[in-house]
Amino acid sequence: MRLTRRSLLASSLATPALAQTPGGAFPNRPLRMVVPFATGGGTDVTMRLLAPKMAEILGQNIIVENRPGAGSTVGTDFVAKSPPDGYTLCLATLSSTGIAATLYPNLPYDPVRDLTAIAPTVFIPTSVAITTRGWNVRDLPAFVAALKARPNGYSYGSSGIGTTGHIASVNFLRHVGAQAEHIPYRGAGQSFTALLQGETQFTHDIPSLLKPHHEGGGLKVLYVNQDTRSTLLPEVPTAAEVGLPDYKAYSWYGIFGPAGLPPAVTARLNEAVELTLADPTIANRLNEMGTPPMRGWSPERFANYVRQEIVDWAPLVRASGARVE
Repeated sequence: MRLTRRSLLASSLATPALAQTPGGAFPNRPLRMVVPFATGGGTDVTMRLLAPKMAEILGQNIIVENRPGAGSTVGTDFVAKSPPDGYTLCLATLSSTGIAATLYPNLPYDPVRDLTAIAPTVFIPTSVAITTRGWNVRDLPAFVAALKARPNGYSYGSSGIGTTGHIASVNFLRHVGAQAEHIPYRGAGQSFTALLQGETQFTHDIPSLLKPHHEGGGLKVLYVNQDTRSTLLPEVPTAAEVGLPDYKAYSWYGIFGPAGLPPAVTARLNEAVELTLADPTIANRLNEMGTPPMRGWSPERFANYVRQEIVDWAPLVRASGARVE
């Protein structure tokens, strides 16, 4: 069952206490938050929205550092191998945990064993968008017909091999019985540029990032993969409304640290995330972006969820044929 069908309940929290560690009260110096994607994408935008409030709650600056590469696994691996003191964290995603576990036979970290799940941040419904340049395709039936008429004659972009957009696009093609070439880019910015210029024909991505280009006419969002119409794009139908079978096409972002974080530090960081997501200004902005906050999650619940995502996505990754050595 998709997370959109779950109730994301808020929990009431008292003012968080300082976490005591062998090095004294935590935190007592600035924190580094690694975003394992390029600037301008959903992870980057989200973390830079959350970081100032988290820093205010923790009483220390949070330095956001982009470390893209290898479908987000480079930055995630850097954090997995960092000291488990709570000062180096990452905003990992479904692609760098639930998908990467199966996609990379030689993944340099184990998403469960080598990372501490602290808290999820937002849930991400994804959408299919097509370019408006180079062809006269404006709806799903015409899009599918064009793909089938030229097997592998068209291409789609993503933020990298093994990202959620990549696997979701592969599974979309399997569902409609078509083929297309995958073009991985170093971030959503490059992928969007290629789509707007007509170098690629479609992509799976976040409604908030697609919205300005959809409204500007450079691309057309065909549907949003969630249960109800998006408040961002109310004129765009849901996947069910266009007759697509149910398939996984979503993501989520969550904050992780290296394995072995002291429980008090994990709890302190979890509280900081929860209070940040509860801030009305931030919550409203996240909802406006079409990425609802995932509140009320304990570290244990989040860790169990990550384990289940690895199990649930494994057959989809294998069926896609995607593999990174």
